[in-house]
Amino acid sequence: MPINPLAGKPASPDVLVDVSKLVTAYFTEMPDPRVPSERVSFGTSGHRGSSFSRSFNEEHILCITQAICLYRKSQKIDGPLYLGIDTHALSVPAMVTALEVLSANDIDVYLAYNDEFTPTPVISHAILTYNANRKTGLADGIVITPSHNPPHDGGFKYNPPNGGPADTAITSWIENKANGFLEDCLQGIKRISYARALKSPTTHRHDFLGSYVGDLGNVVDMEMIRSSKIRMGVDPLGGAGVHYWNRIAEQYNLDLTCVNQTVDPTFRFMTLDWDGQIRMDPSSPYAMESLVAMKDRFDIAFAADTDHDRHGIVTKSSGLMAPNHYLSVMVSYLFTHRPKWAAKARVGKTLVSSKMIDAVAKDLGRDLYEVPVGFKYFVDGLIDGSLGFTGEESAGASFLRIDGGVWSTDKDGIIPGLLSAEMTARTQMDPGESYRHLCERFGNPAYRRIDAPATDWQKSLLKNLTPEKVRSGELAGEKILECLTKAPGNNQSIGGLKVVTKSGWFAARPSGTESIYKIYAESFGGEEHLGRILSEAQEVVNKALSQ
Repeated sequence: MPINPLAGKPASPDVLVDVSKLVTAYFTEMPDPRVPSERVSFGTSGHRGSSFSRSFNEEHILCITQAICLYRKSQKIDGPLYLGIDTHALSVPAMVTALEVLSANDIDVYLAYNDEFTPTPVISHAILTYNANRKTGLADGIVITPSHNPPHDGGFKYNPPNGGPADTAITSWIENKANGFLEDCLQGIKRISYARALKSPTTHRHDFLGSYVGDLGNVVDMEMIRSSKIRMGVDPLGGAGVHYWNRIAEQYNLDLTCVNQTVDPTFRFMTLDWDGQIRMDPSSPYAMESLVAMKDRFDIAFAADTDHDRHGIVTKSSGLMAPNHYLSVMVSYLFTHRPKWAAKARVGKTLVSSKMIDAVAKDLGRDLYEVPVGFKYFVDGLIDGSLGFTGEESAGASFLRIDGGVWSTDKDGIIPGLLSAEMTARTQMDPGESYRHLCERFGNPAYRRIDAPATDWQKSLLKNLTPEKVRSGELAGEKILECLTKAPGNNQSIGGLKVVTKSGWFAARPSGTESIYKIYAESFGGEEHLGRILSEAQEVVNKALSQ
């Protein structure tokens, strides 16, 4: 895809979303369930869309929330429901709608004190903390966020009592029920006014911020960071953790500077992403232009996306680290500095993440657990401690507490940032330098991901790619060793195709959250070899889309 000439430049007024029109459309535009794009649809991380395109409107949230209420009843989930929001413009309206339905269904809902924004990992942490040692009366949660998506988007995620993203069986159940309500013109939905819901005895307040921050010393060595006096910079990118970082600095006496504390639903302070859109993606060099420009002010700097479930690491030695590079460094560091973890704890990764992780895991004597894209596949392993670390190519990760217990079963963008400070303090090398050492030992892979627009029909074609679509026995001059449509770790469908050779691979799959498809490719044979892999991968995709 061509890079927009405005990528990396400050957002101009003409690209800013009109928040008043966006919110008005949320309440006034009515989705048509006969139109596929206007139905409830759960991708890899909940239902997402925009009120402008009638894909995220009040009727959607009414239907989804009532469906969640019915799901809870069917599963006898009768503990509290933790409800959190991020800073996107549609999050507060969706929270109002959801609370009206939850209250009408007599569900105990816990909101943040002072209507504080709540990161995704904080909801997961709250669920797991409440459910610890409980067999009944279990809690679950809802996070209202479209993650790093542009300002005009909204998102709605359900986390069951295991604290992680709901699996496909759950989301399919909720999606079907919600679309049934949509088709029946909202018949069967219970609802009371927002004013009544706020005063309801089932509505409570919870100190999400204090509970999460107070527990951080049990997952990251905060004393090591404090005593080293390492200088840290953090950019919340206007997201849900904006008020968490100063509390972290105060509570643990850290030299940490929050470089931007602005909350603005237009996100006008962002630099534009590769396609000229505003996108709060901490792994994008274009979106991270501002923090990268400050890298020499700090020993280590980091950022998180809007719901703080993704991380971006900026080092003095290498600037913004590619997500795969930092995932590899985290694996190398954690499994040599967490002696209380189980001796057989495995390394979890998505199959579109770098094979550098495979090399590091093998060197450590740790088994690899390779799954399709979707953090839900890591939940059970994090709960029972059989997965010490879990990560995905798009800068999402979580790992166990220092004592080997579960911390979060959803992605956490806060702890990887703090861990970068811990490892810099302890090893006297920033993560960029640590990655160079890994390359000296295992080789220096070239990795690239290509995103391109795709219709729902084209996404369906790509999702059903088969090995037969690869007519050649070679890829970029090397014998093809595997053509995978299922992940080796759990035998689940990858929703696409992965082709592997001795020194490279590519994978093609449709996005579960955006109207795009993705081609991932990696080569340990250099940039030229990577280019050949990508070119041949594109041919496979083009043939599939031409059907």
